Amino acid sequence: MSKRDYYEVLGVKRDAPEADIKKAYRRLAMKHHPDRNPDDKKSEEQFKEAKEAYEVLTDPKKKAAYDQFGHAGVDAHAAGGRGPGGGAGFDPNDIFGDIFGEAFGDIFSGGRRGGGQRVYRGADLRFGLGLTLEQAVAGDTVTINVPTLGTCEVCHGSGAKAGSHPETCPTCAGRGQVRMQQGFFTVQQTCPRCRGKGTIISDPCGNCHGAGRVEKEKTLSVKIPAGVDSGDRIRLSGEGEAGPNGGPSGDLYVEITVEPHEIFSRDGADLACEVPVSFVTAALGGEIEVPTLGGSVSLKIPSETQTGKVFRLRGKGVKPVRGGSTGDLLCRVEIETPVHLSKEQKELLKKFDTSVKEDGDRHSPRQHSWLKGVKKFFERVH
Repeated sequence: MSKRDYYEVLGVKRDAPEADIKKAYRRLAMKHHPDRNPDDKKSEEQFKEAKEAYEVLTDPKKKAAYDQFGHAGVDAHAAGGRGPGGGAGFDPNDIFGDIFGEAFGDIFSGGRRGGGQRVYRGADLRFGLGLTLEQAVAGDTVTINVPTLGTCEVCHGSGAKAGSHPETCPTCAGRGQVRMQQGFFTVQQTCPRCRGKGTIISDPCGNCHGAGRVEKEKTLSVKIPAGVDSGDRIRLSGEGEAGPNGGPSGDLYVEITVEPHEIFSRDGADLACEVPVSFVTAALGGEIEVPTLGGSVSLKIPSETQTGKVFRLRGKGVKPVRGGSTGDLLCRVEIETPVHLSKEQKELLKKFDTSVKEDGDRHSPRQHSWLKGVKKFFERVH
């Protein structure tokens, strides 16, 4: 193999940081890998040359020896077998471990690589929390009990019995993955023995039975900001499940549901309610008391008010949690028909009805208009 200057092989300066060396190696390795260049001896030699340079320049001791003595400083390492220029045990498919394992290994495993025990981030949890409308509008502090998986206090998440430790998996040598040859390509799969952990437990903890986690129930205090609505979520960082092998905990998402209210309904920042009004008040006008979340207020009802009329009370709604102006309270009038009338009251209503009819249709314009429409409908049908 050509003994060109290693820095020249990778195309980097002598003071280049390790990140630049790795980047240059990845580029050359992908370009000259034998699987991409079958039966191309020149590409194979260039691949080996780049790998040799990479292994020396990313090893602090070898790099120091090379910088001081050149190739002579690292030939002693190579003579021992597998090493730069050693040839023995060389596997071109190691590129998948060097490049893909390095680039993506920590993302998939969520923890350390190599011979140590792998750790993973715990799962996120979701907790549904029902609130009254008053709590949602004004804000509150609520205590919740959340079932979860927590770190075993006996083994501190290792899964091993006290006095013992997890052992490196002999099948994958602690990598958590094994390689399988498929044609020209090498595919990495999760180790079937350790299931990707990189370690095995010969003597498991009696409390968690080797899992490293136990079922627990956590009591948490959740601060509810004013103005939340159904569908809003509150994130509690680190309050989810504990990670396997002592890994970091996930998050807890508290999902808000506002329970139905006996008086008010909510539409965004606005509140709405139905207000029953007596026949006399609707006809003659007057004032009635209307409830709001901040107390009752007086609402003036004009004379001749009809059912369905909506009165808007400004600023009596909800101030949104994400900011913006406070909504309004919409009061919809419902005229209530008198019930349980006495004989005398019924006679008075009959006299009133006769008096109204003597004036024609001017007291009931909506009824008159509706009857005219019905008459025209039947005329068209016939």
